[in-house]
Amino acid sequence: MDGPNIRQLNEGMQTLKEEISNDELARKRVELAVVTFGNGGVNVINDFSAIENFKPPTLVADGGTPMGEGILKAMDLIEIRKQDYKKVGVNYYRPLIFMITDGYPTDMEPGDSMWNTVVKKVHDGETNRKFSFFVVGVDSANMDLLKQIAPPARVPLRLKEGMWKKMFAWLSNSQREDSQQNPGDQISLENPTGPTGWAIIPIENTNVEETVKGKIEEVAKDSNERFSHRNLGWQEIL
Repeated sequence: MDGPNIRQLNEGMQTLKEEISNDELARKRVELAVVTFGNGGVNVINDFSAIENFKPPTLVADGGTPMGEGILKAMDLIEIRKQDYKKVGVNYYRPLIFMITDGYPTDMEPGDSMWNTVVKKVHDGETNRKFSFFVVGVDSANMDLLKQIAPPARVPLRLKEGMWKKMFAWLSNSQREDSQQNPGDQISLENPTGPTGWAIIPIENTNVEETVKGKIEEVAKDSNERFSHRNLGWQEIL
C-alpha cells in the first residue's frame, strides 16, 4: 500500500480499539489479532488478546503479497484460540476474518496446490460456520482473483477512496453489537455498500468500475441479504 493508505490503515486500527474500548461490555468480550503478509513474510503482529491489551501496530508498506500463507496463519490462530476456550469450558461466538489487500497473491495462483488448499479451507470454513470471511480490496487489488478466494455467498468489496475510518467504525460497531447479544440472537448491520457506505461491489465483466445507478441499486439490494446477520452468523456459538 502507498503512504496515504498505510497511514489511514494505522489510524483505522486505532479507531477500532478506541470505539470498542468505549463500550463497557464489548471491551470485556471482544478479542483481536493482527496478521500481516508482505516481503517480510507472514507475521503475527498481535495474537488474540483482550482489547485493553491490544496495541494497534504501526504498519509499513514493504511489497510482496504472500496472501495464501497469511490466510492459513489467520485460520490457524482461530483454531488455536477455539481450543483454548474449549479447554476451560468457555462458549464463543463465530470468529471473523477481515482481510484487506491492495494487491494479488504472490505465493499462489489459480490451480496450484497452495491456491486449492487456501480456497478450499476458506470456502469450507465459511460453509461449516467456523468463521465469517470478509475480503476488502484497496486501489489496484485484483478483484477477480479475490472473488475466487472469497466465499461464494459473500463477494469481495472495494474500499471507497478515503473511507478507511468509516470502514473501521463499521467494523467496531459490528463488534459492539455482537457483544450486546445473547448466543443465537440476530442483529441488523448497516449495508456497507449502501448510499452512505464505505464500499462498492465491483461490476463484473468490466475493467472500469462504472457506478451505473441501476446496476448498483440491484447489487446493493442483493447485498442486504449477504450482510444480514442471518448469513454472517456472528452470534451463533460453535
